Amino acid sequence: MNEFVEKNVSLEKCPALVLNADYRPLSYYPLSLWSWQDAVKSVFLDRVVIVNNYDRQIRSPSFEMKLPSVIALKSYIAPQSKPSFTRFNVFLRDRFSCQYCGSGEELTFDHLLPRSKGGETNWGNVVTACSSCNVKKGGKLLKFSDMKLNQHPYQPSTEDLHKNGKHFPPNYLHKSWMDYLYWDVELES
Repeated sequence: MNEFVEKNVSLEKCPALVLNADYRPLSYYPLSLWSWQDAVKSVFLDRVVIVNNYDRQIRSPSFEMKLPSVIALKSYIAPQSKPSFTRFNVFLRDRFSCQYCGSGEELTFDHLLPRSKGGETNWGNVVTACSSCNVKKGGKLLKFSDMKLNQHPYQPSTEDLHKNGKHFPPNYLHKSWMDYLYWDVELES
């Protein structure tokens, strides 16, 4: 039955997992996926190797091929050693949870040293906070707020963000991707 569903699903729902030349995903969160058109184009431009396919064909009047489900770049792309400071990356570093109460609802970020007191917006001074905790702390210093921090802020490496991203898999993972995702996770004994 799974074969029947896969063969009749829209091509738009058949992205290709993109691996670096070392066969590790370029990104875990968001998961590195390319549209079927970009995957096929990259095959024809000889930029990728097809690692695995969906159980369906794509055709033109003069050509037919299996639709790639996993592709690997031929040239290695070195990951950034220091990820960009963005709201999304702060949330990912803090695993999408308030660093005061643990909530995952209505997230924003909080300056430990408030901007009104000279605090900067950077990795070392910003944490994820829910709206309630952010309002509760207000413009006070942490030591005067009667609040405790679950984790002190730090500048994450790209590897830290990849590790945290593995805890938030996308809603859909094709079976052909499983051998290439999470293979570097420590196994339980």
